[in-house]
Amino acid sequence: MEEKKELILRDLLAVERTKLANERTFLAYFRTAVALFGAGLGIVELDYFKEYTTLGFVLLLAAVLTLVVGIIRIIQVKKVIEKSQK
Repeated sequence: MEEKKELILRDLLAVERTKLANERTFLAYFRTAVALFGAGLGIVELDYFKEYTTLGFVLLLAAVLTLVVGIIRIIQVKKVIEKSQK
């Protein structure tokens, strides 16, 4: 049977840095999704860009996909981090 070792301070701090990096990565996904959504919505709603309406909808779809990928990634990495601590 394997004994559970207690993490020393250096290791605990490394885990905390990893958690914070994971959150920063999610915020980057979120920021990108908001920018894509804003650009897509602007193109779709403004009469000036009527010939680019398809591009606007593509950007809106890309925003949703970016956010979904970001959510999936943060959940996956969070599980790996929690599993490594056990």
